[in-house]
Amino acid sequence: MLDPVILSLKVALVAVALVFAVGLAVSRAMARGDFPGKNVLESLIILPMVLPPTVLGYGLLILLGKRGPVGGFLLEAFDFQLIFTWWAAVIASAVVSFPLMYQSAKAAFAGVDVSLEQAARTLGAGELRIFLTVTLPLAWPGILAGLVLSFARALGEFGATLMVAGNIPGKTQTIPLAIYFAVESGETAAARNLVLIITLLSFAVVFWLNWWSRHKLQVWKKERVSRAEGGNS
Repeated sequence: MLDPVILSLKVALVAVALVFAVGLAVSRAMARGDFPGKNVLESLIILPMVLPPTVLGYGLLILLGKRGPVGGFLLEAFDFQLIFTWWAAVIASAVVSFPLMYQSAKAAFAGVDVSLEQAARTLGAGELRIFLTVTLPLAWPGILAGLVLSFARALGEFGATLMVAGNIPGKTQTIPLAIYFAVESGETAAARNLVLIITLLSFAVVFWLNWWSRHKLQVWKKERVSRAEGGNS
């Protein structure tokens, strides 16, 4: 019973770590960059959000399978089969949740006041220091929202995971897979318990995000009022 829960949390956390690392760089570049084919590239990035999970799963199966470019290379070079492992579930979860992180982080970076970054440059700060001390802190609320939503999406991934990782108890069986096959086999009590667990987990994630966003908004309003009163005095 606990195996799918532990595996789901592990898969979601690793997937979110990958999404964070890649999403931060891609969203930053797309928010500030302008180049030919940008709209096409952005459409491809967001595409997993609207495609059926089974379509994504099929594409990943072709890419990561034994005869696929990535799967074939890993098998020949490292004797490692990616398909039907928990790493395949991680990749599936990362792919389907990436657009959520990208959209939130891109909007957050686009909302950063460029004049603040320019002021840091005039003071002699390098680009890395500007990003870590100016850009990232200002964009962090939006980035955090993307991370939380990506985690919730990764936690509930089903279709693509089933196609590339299968349903192997104790190895690749996440909560959504365990629920589906428990219902199919008539184990309604187990399915009900797992439904309750993933519902509570998802609710807790969304509830915390809403609470944190409301708290940050109140702090921001108080700071604006304080600045306005200080300017008038």
